[in-house]
Amino acid sequence: MTEYDALLLVSFGGPEGPDDVIPYLENVLRGRNVPRERMLEVAEHYQHFGGVSPINEQNRQLKAAIEAEFADHDMHLPVYWGNRNWHPFLADTLREMADDGVRRAMALFTSAFSSYSGCRQYREDIARAQEEVGDGAPEVSKLRVFFNHPGFIEPMVELTNKAMSSLDEPRRQQATVLFTAHSIPLSMAENCRYEVQLAECSKLVAERAGIASWRLVYQSRSGPPSQPWLEPDVCDVIQELHDTSEVRDVVIVPIGFVSDHMEVLFDLDTEARELCDQLGIQLVRVPTVGVHPRFVSMVRELVVERMEQHADRPALGTLGPSHDVCPTDCCLYTPRRPPAAGKG
Repeated sequence: MTEYDALLLVSFGGPEGPDDVIPYLENVLRGRNVPRERMLEVAEHYQHFGGVSPINEQNRQLKAAIEAEFADHDMHLPVYWGNRNWHPFLADTLREMADDGVRRAMALFTSAFSSYSGCRQYREDIARAQEEVGDGAPEVSKLRVFFNHPGFIEPMVELTNKAMSSLDEPRRQQATVLFTAHSIPLSMAENCRYEVQLAECSKLVAERAGIASWRLVYQSRSGPPSQPWLEPDVCDVIQELHDTSEVRDVVIVPIGFVSDHMEVLFDLDTEARELCDQLGIQLVRVPTVGVHPRFVSMVRELVVERMEQHADRPALGTLGPSHDVCPTDCCLYTPRRPPAAGKG
């Protein structure tokens, strides 16, 4: 058995009041080629919700649920939480851990998929935080990504079936199902398994939910128009469906997210829903896993798997379990790419 003395929950962070929004977005966009006009546009999204992102409260709930799960299974392992872009910042959390005597921790990233922004960048964030803390900063080893773990797939199937049951049987069979995830630049996607993992995960959920026809789409792009990102956009697809078919119902499964944070609430529950209302289409939005008991138990299983060197490593589908230790070149991202033809 490998000795660890804590679990670190690592997430994105979000503002918790109107005065936090601009400083938070400046943290998010630092070093990125995003026009200030776009930043102010996104700031307005937060103001629709009083300047408060739900992500921090959702992480507090997840942390509490993991702690309860550990206690129920007699696992005496403290759980800490640190963010990339807002309080509690990772450096502050690592300093707290060091003061508490934590020397070796596992880290769960709140992203089920491999990409620069969803994995490697968090590892870089942790490394910078360790440098800031200095001597005594705890060692941190990330848990594997869980896109095909039964503990992620099973609750998503349950939530999808429950949401689709709100439709009458004939309409349920004819509904268009869209699995959606955060878009990323093509130059980022080319150096990771993000698309492959998303497609596999969507397929696993669709097969188990009895969905014969579905599409993987994207949302929430934030880069300049000259930079190509993963497509198609969810709203573009909804418009296309209206223009080319007699679609009456669209079911959106936010497979790329683990909680109903701002990009789910605004991009799907506000923008996509408003478009559907204009087009006379009924939108059914499937919840994210949040603190679903099976998802929380998955976190415990990943911890046990890491601590017990010969533990089972469950994974559905054909891709197998992800690696525990990232290769040196894993998810590298150099944000330089010539404009796509016709764009500029």
